[in-house]
Amino acid sequence: MSEELLINITPQETRVAVVENGVLQEVHIERARKRGLVGNVYYGKVSRVLPGMQAAFLDIGLERTAFLHASDIVVPGENGNGNNGDTPRPGIAGLLREGQMVLVQVIKDPIGSKGARLTTQISIPSRYLVYMPGADHIGVSQKIEDEAERERLKETVRSGLAELDPGGYILRTVAEGVDEESIHADMHFLHRLWNAIKEKTHQSDEIGLVHEDLPLVMRTMRDLVGTEIERIRIDSRETFTRVEKFARKFIPELAERIEYYPGERPIFDLYGVEDEIQKALERKVQLKSGGYLIIDQTEAMTTLDVNTGAFVGHRNLEETIFKTNLEATQAIVRQLRLRNLGGIIIIDFIDMQDPEHRRQVLRALEKGLDKDHCKTQISEVSSLGLVEMTRKRTRESLEHVLCEPCPVCQGRGTLKTAETVCYEIFREILREARQFDATRLLVLASPEVVDVLLDEESTSVAELEEFIDKEIQFQVESQYTQEQFDVVLL
Repeated sequence: MSEELLINITPQETRVAVVENGVLQEVHIERARKRGLVGNVYYGKVSRVLPGMQAAFLDIGLERTAFLHASDIVVPGENGNGNNGDTPRPGIAGLLREGQMVLVQVIKDPIGSKGARLTTQISIPSRYLVYMPGADHIGVSQKIEDEAERERLKETVRSGLAELDPGGYILRTVAEGVDEESIHADMHFLHRLWNAIKEKTHQSDEIGLVHEDLPLVMRTMRDLVGTEIERIRIDSRETFTRVEKFARKFIPELAERIEYYPGERPIFDLYGVEDEIQKALERKVQLKSGGYLIIDQTEAMTTLDVNTGAFVGHRNLEETIFKTNLEATQAIVRQLRLRNLGGIIIIDFIDMQDPEHRRQVLRALEKGLDKDHCKTQISEVSSLGLVEMTRKRTRESLEHVLCEPCPVCQGRGTLKTAETVCYEIFREILREARQFDATRLLVLASPEVVDVLLDEESTSVAELEEFIDKEIQFQVESQYTQEQFDVVLL
């Protein structure tokens, strides 16, 4: 499988596209005016403790207060599982008090009306390791399956601990096969960074940012780039120079694969990425067989509905359904990554009678999600044929980054019909005619509504005028939406 990384830089925005076998799989966007906060370390002040929610709100210098749950607070003497022996874990009131200053890290960006989510378990990533100053265990990425290699990596970290401060480590997937010297160099780098963070905290009692995570391009090089990447193309000379320098220092084996793209045609147009981004904002996703998916994002969850559409199959109905569902699993995995969908996800596959077919579809979904960098968890197929799954959400979805709710329908996706609005106007006229004394009434409404009032509903208007014994006039307001109207007394 060929995998390429395309990086498009403008002064206002940085975009990174992950292309596998010529098909866009992921897109990451960071804007200069709205940088992501995940990974940033802040010195915050507890503004409110809520025992009923077992949580606290902290002022960390942002527009909205941030949220810290009791389960995300490290208690001295606790092990990595949140357990400190037989002693019961204290509640939020025993862990924090109002006005207390706390060093915290953002683990989830502000999403919608919710503020950032915090933890006191600081973790600082580097190329091969994640350093956790408050922990004392050594972990290895589950994607490294060779038991001998896992033990070698743990021993490498243990041998480097003698001359450093205590703390926990997680060895990342890219650490597989890496020599002892490189891992020890990462350990020293992380300790220097942690000491700088502590020093900043001790020097000032003010709330605010203490340590900012790397910008998107460097984060991508640190977190997403593996040995399977064939080529990294960057359309900015300045960024190319910085990335190449970073790579020669930390990822020398990939330095030769970094290219500067000087072409006149935009790099995303060259690979069809712009078109794919537009398609990723649509509700309907077409499958090659003729079937399709319908994707709906709501506040609570995301739903994906699989339909056979124009696909009629060749043998029988069960086989047609099975093939559609199997094809849909690949499209679903891609859409989850491409749209960066997170939280609770419900997949409504077409009902399958054969248990073996259900098992194969679920297995295909699990296998496809192995490539996903985000943590996912899948349940079995329910009695209703639904698959419930979760995907870790730390940043806004692609739709929420690029779009905003429609000002006309307020995100509902539907409008009241002109006929419905006409009847609402009739009811409002009756109300006002009974309450106030006026010789005539003027109705201001959108062109569509006035057309219906003067055409299909003209008889109803005449009857209403006779009933209230007042003249009703209409005025078109081109700036009004279909649902807007005003009844003015004259």
